[in-house]
Amino acid sequence: MLDTPAAEKIDAYPRTVRQLLSGRKYTLEYYQRDYLWRERDIEDLIDDLSARFSDEFEDGHERAEVALYRPYFLGSIVISSRGGADFLIDGQQRLTSLTLLVIHLAHLQRDGANPIPLDHLIYSQKYGKPSFNIDVEDRATSMRALLETGDYTLIPGDPEAVRTIWARYQDIERLFPSELKGDRLPFFIDWLLDRVTLVEITSNDKEMAYEIFESMNDRGLSLGPTDMLKGYLLSQVRDAEQLEKAHRLWKARLQELSDEGKDAQSEFFKAWFRAKFADSIRERKKSATPQDFELIGTQFNRWIREHARDIGLNRSEDYVRFITDDFDHAARRYIDILRATRSMVPGLEPIFYNADNGFTIQTMVLLAPLRTSDSQDEVRTKLGLVASYLDIFIARRIVNFRNFGYSTVQYTMFNLCKAIRDLDTPALCARLLVEVAGLEDGFEGVDRLALNQRNRGQIRHLLARMTAYLELGCGVAGPGFSGYVDRTAPKPFEVEHIWANKYNRHKDEFTNEFDFGETRNRLGDLLLVPKDFNSSYGALPYDEKLPHYDAQNVLARSLGPNCYQHNPSFLQFVQEKQLPFKPYPDAFGRAQMAERQSLYRRLCELIWTPDRLAAG
Repeated sequence: MLDTPAAEKIDAYPRTVRQLLSGRKYTLEYYQRDYLWRERDIEDLIDDLSARFSDEFEDGHERAEVALYRPYFLGSIVISSRGGADFLIDGQQRLTSLTLLVIHLAHLQRDGANPIPLDHLIYSQKYGKPSFNIDVEDRATSMRALLETGDYTLIPGDPEAVRTIWARYQDIERLFPSELKGDRLPFFIDWLLDRVTLVEITSNDKEMAYEIFESMNDRGLSLGPTDMLKGYLLSQVRDAEQLEKAHRLWKARLQELSDEGKDAQSEFFKAWFRAKFADSIRERKKSATPQDFELIGTQFNRWIREHARDIGLNRSEDYVRFITDDFDHAARRYIDILRATRSMVPGLEPIFYNADNGFTIQTMVLLAPLRTSDSQDEVRTKLGLVASYLDIFIARRIVNFRNFGYSTVQYTMFNLCKAIRDLDTPALCARLLVEVAGLEDGFEGVDRLALNQRNRGQIRHLLARMTAYLELGCGVAGPGFSGYVDRTAPKPFEVEHIWANKYNRHKDEFTNEFDFGETRNRLGDLLLVPKDFNSSYGALPYDEKLPHYDAQNVLARSLGPNCYQHNPSFLQFVQEKQLPFKPYPDAFGRAQMAERQSLYRRLCELIWTPDRLAAG
């Protein structure tokens, strides 16, 4: 038997996350693509991990029992080992995302007792030089900031990979399930590190490593669910002329969906079928079996084939109608929704608001009440109503520190879809008003709302909404909501503390620095201002900073007396809406901050009023 030449050797080993990250160093070729994962990819990862862990975990387990939990396979990575370095040919996206998740887990443990050591999985030192497990020089500064503080401020010239890393880390903070925090967190960390596995495929031959990568990713021989769905539906059409018409329409709509994004086709079918046809969802208990909701999410083509008669597909004519009417209408509406998530569309602004909060499941809910017989005006009205309800739902959860990540609210959104499916506009209004009345929390939570490491993006969203609402009501030109949340702008806006982080200036009101810090993070002490303003004036005492607010937005200007002089539109709006605005020309202390917090609560109640749902 001839031995395989050393230069052609291929090895494959199962590795836990701990083994892949602990003390390892991975290098990227200079031509390797950047870190490109999107919010949905992170959402899928966290949903998959949390669901599999929750299937195994039970209250009362000892941590040692985690070793008996079923392992979870997360895929493979391909490495070319040469010259003493491991070049990551395939798997950069997953390993970078896992590293960001581990950083977040490290921060979640910071204030707890007996934290599990994680730093060695994120970076290590060699010959006195610290570096991260994926050793890319232009990412080091941002990764170090995330590890040390959980925060990063983008600067002009930051590479796209750094911007993506920061965006995905914020997604992880927002999407990580609240039920996995606290007492369950050590169990989840143990499971992630030692029961989640990948296969490491290694070759010390560069060309061989790329051949492995290509054979795993680029063969393109197997049909995806969209192709199989097309084949099934068109095969049921008997009339040649109708078949040609249906085929042309199918191709045209799928091309339009592809133009909207890489995965827009499959995401559309999942959202549409769940919105219109799913009648069941997996129970929240161990060993429960997947139902309509989950089966559509994994193999929607098979689900349609198995439930064809249930949804009215019996004869050739039914399949023609399904493609030329139902599919055509739903695809065009889905594209409208996607475009409204990217820019402010008049009448559909709440869709953009929800997208800014990362509420990706809204596409499914928005499709639920739409009917092929609806006029354009009816479609727009229904979309606006449902998006407004979701906007209210999200805002109330934000101010009450309640999670609204995909895994947390999918049951609620599934049931909402069933409740509003195919309703006409008056019935939809009535149903949504009932849903709002049934929400657990109102805006009382604003009274205790404060900025923390996990809700910075949400606080920014609330402040942007309040600032834009006030400017619109006063007829004052401003950047608008989209301008206030645009992180790619040359001078992006950021959250500003009215109080500088100087405890010594507030010793007369606070007995210790911890109390000062907690109070300083309360919503009433926060504004949105351009980043350069914060850099220039953020550390000044209040009386020195106050004159500079006069050149900022109305919410910031309202701290000073000049906003209340020769400003009839502002004064009229304040009086009309009964807003408790008042200037603070001399000092802004604890009592004044509490008054400001009450003002913000009143603004929230006006912005997210249920009256918006009576518009139909």
